[in-house]
Amino acid sequence: MEFRMIISTYPDRTNAEKIARESIKAKLAACANIIKVRSIYTWKGKIEEVDEFLVLFKTTEKGADVLKDFIRKNHPYEVPEIVEIAPQHVDPKYLLWLTENVDFR
Repeated sequence: MEFRMIISTYPDRTNAEKIARESIKAKLAACANIIKVRSIYTWKGKIEEVDEFLVLFKTTEKGADVLKDFIRKNHPYEVPEIVEIAPQHVDPKYLLWLTENVDFR
């Protein structure tokens, strides 16, 4: 079983916590870290600068697509950031804990 991290940003803490909590409850992710960030980006021809909340969802290779669909369906943004990262090295004990806590059947 391989580890996957899904990254997504949210406009406020309430949305970030709601999606994180629901993904954990549904066992789509074993853990979600929420970090306040400052984002600068182009949107509809304008440069935007806003505070956002970055969520790092930790899941399995099998759970990644289901989690990404869940995020897409529940995200408040018109074009949500959904990025999948596949680290080359993950501590075996952490990976075991993760796989025991992701079960999306």
